[in-house]
Amino acid sequence: MSLHSKAASQEEKLIRMSFSKVYPLYVQKVVRKGRTEEELLSVIQWLTGYNAGEIKYLAESSVTFSQFFDKAQIHPLASEIRGAVCGVHIEMIQNPVARLVRILDKLVDDLAKGKPLEKILPG
Repeated sequence: MSLHSKAASQEEKLIRMSFSKVYPLYVQKVVRKGRTEEELLSVIQWLTGYNAGEIKYLAESSVTFSQFFDKAQIHPLASEIRGAVCGVHIEMIQNPVARLVRILDKLVDDLAKGKPLEKILPG
């Protein structure tokens, strides 16, 4: 399997992943590091335009990340989020939905690292 097809396969797996399986892991990660679920919700709201109730509803449903981001109103500054997640640079990810998943992962990582929300979210 070529490097390109391996990356495409990983991206495909990522976008088919259930948001409901990942959301509790996000909550655990940030709470374990001394942050709150409300701060996590703020980060997700900023990226997606969903309100807290919509996020919680989607976290209890069976939507995939593809479906989750399909209805979202992505923040215009989301493309300014840079860096590496799981050893992959966000800006190198070809699939737009997989890129959004990794942007969300990066925001959650930064929150868990203790960065203030003003430093995590551009603009």
